Amino acid sequence: MTLYAFYFLSFLAVLGALMVVFSRSPVTSVIFLVMTFFTIACHYMLLNAQFLAAVHVIVYAGAIMVLFLYVIMLLNLNEAVEQQKTLLLKIAAIGTGGLFMIVLSAAMRTAETTYLDTTVAGSARSLGKVLLNEYLLPFEAVSLLLLAAMTGAIMLARPRKQKPAAKDVGALAPEPQSKVEQTESVAHEQ
Repeated sequence: MTLYAFYFLSFLAVLGALMVVFSRSPVTSVIFLVMTFFTIACHYMLLNAQFLAAVHVIVYAGAIMVLFLYVIMLLNLNEAVEQQKTLLLKIAAIGTGGLFMIVLSAAMRTAETTYLDTTVAGSARSLGKVLLNEYLLPFEAVSLLLLAAMTGAIMLARPRKQKPAAKDVGALAPEPQSKVEQTESVAHEQ
């Protein structure tokens, strides 16, 4: 039963990924990407990694997809604005994809299959132990990197203080006094 579920989910994931690439509309492409993310989360469930499946759905299908949709809506992509790709660029893309598939299939042939104890491997407790014991330094480095990225995004997004224009500077300066007022103010100072 698990094997059939794996094959069905794999078919849906590959179909969704292909539809992301070949879809004409960016919005439908994002929807197919959400479908692909959900099928990958179901693969995590088959591996008994419920915590990773939940995090995958929350982070990728939730937050990142909303961000993608906002960017697509803000950019207002259409065919009139998009540049047409040349035949040479299309051939180069197909050749690069073919080379990638050859390297990937060669790597998969020589890979060894290892089996994990799936009763413990995907739980939140085991993941926390591994992250905070064996991989503490990379975990903290990634947290500092994310903090720096968040700070940079806030600094870029905040509104800048505008300097007053040259006309406005004169409006802020005190009005010139008459000769009588100037002599009176000098007399008061003395």
